[in-house]
Amino acid sequence: MLASETVDDQRPGSPTRDSRAVLVRYTSAAALARLADEGSRVALLLAALQHGRGAAFGGILVAALMVPHVAAAPVIGALADRVRHRKLLYLAALVLYGLALAGAAALVAPLPVAAIALAVLAGCVAPLLIGGLTSLLGELAPGNRERAFGLDAMSYGVAGIAGPAVAALVASAFGALWASAALTVACFISAVFVATLPIRRSQPREAHRGGGLAALWRSPSLAAATAGTSLSQIGMGALPIVAAVLAGRAHDPALTGIALSVMAAGNLAGASAYTARPIRRRQPETVVLACLLVLALPFALMPLVGGRVWLLGLFAVAGLVNGPLFCALLAVRDREAPPAVRTQVFTVGAGLKVTAAAAGAALAGFATGLGAGVLLFAVAASQLVAAGAGLLLVRRRDR
Repeated sequence: MLASETVDDQRPGSPTRDSRAVLVRYTSAAALARLADEGSRVALLLAALQHGRGAAFGGILVAALMVPHVAAAPVIGALADRVRHRKLLYLAALVLYGLALAGAAALVAPLPVAAIALAVLAGCVAPLLIGGLTSLLGELAPGNRERAFGLDAMSYGVAGIAGPAVAALVASAFGALWASAALTVACFISAVFVATLPIRRSQPREAHRGGGLAALWRSPSLAAATAGTSLSQIGMGALPIVAAVLAGRAHDPALTGIALSVMAAGNLAGASAYTARPIRRRQPETVVLACLLVLALPFALMPLVGGRVWLLGLFAVAGLVNGPLFCALLAVRDREAPPAVRTQVFTVGAGLKVTAAAAGAALAGFATGLGAGVLLFAVAASQLVAAGAGLLLVRRRDR
């Protein structure tokens, strides 16, 4: 170790400068990849509108991109667990996602069927950009996992804010095709960072009976955290629709974007706080379930308060709670995932959340006539149901 390093760097278990540099490069790669994933839905929808295909075709494109997140997650996760040159697989996934996204946007007008096919292709590799990258942290930051998972959760927060904004701003200035091109460039830069990561070649392992889905069920803690957060996403996925209804009620169209941005900022702040001071006195699955219970409160209060400031404050509180919840979920996956199906556990878990969020958005779309108050109570109820389901599953461990 260099003499110029601090005493703190020399303590047993303390991260070295090299490990911190690896973590910085990983976080940069993850944030850029997820920025592209978050922005892709906006870019494809705007491409459909710009070329006169209409919002309905834009919805088909977005669905073609999102549905494979769960359908392909076990397959792409199993491939990542078994392939020897894993770095090459991740590089190929990033490049393929970027090219497929740009191609889909370019073909919306001349070849709409081909555009849908390319969106499906991008969706098939997307689980590696989400859960797959996170699964690498166990080896990239073995002595600093709490901070690593906190930074990873922060990358989602940054991507959730920046991705749609980048797509919308570039599209408004230069057109939807250039917005897709910008997201493609983000994927390519992410691939450059991934190429610098010390990802080891995988070693032959014994097959795990049942694969990643079986592993998710066999561990009570993992089953509780996965089921709880997936059910929670049914409510969370409805929030864009709910925010739009709230904005319509207040005759303030900008409120939709502001509310979601405030919540994303709260999420980022909560993950940052958890990274700095992780909750070590409780098991991470306990933190997940406790956060789900608390998360119900701001949504239950929203119909009862008046004024834009109070409403936005409650969205911020929801984000603050969701940050530690997600960090704790990643810690559960890291601890409980069997080595032979580690990537599958992360990709399938992420795919289930994405699918649940999409289902929640669809349900909220059908129920908009019920009003914002009913929808908000339903979002709160989904958090309580999620916490209850998780508690029942985790009790298998106690028994």
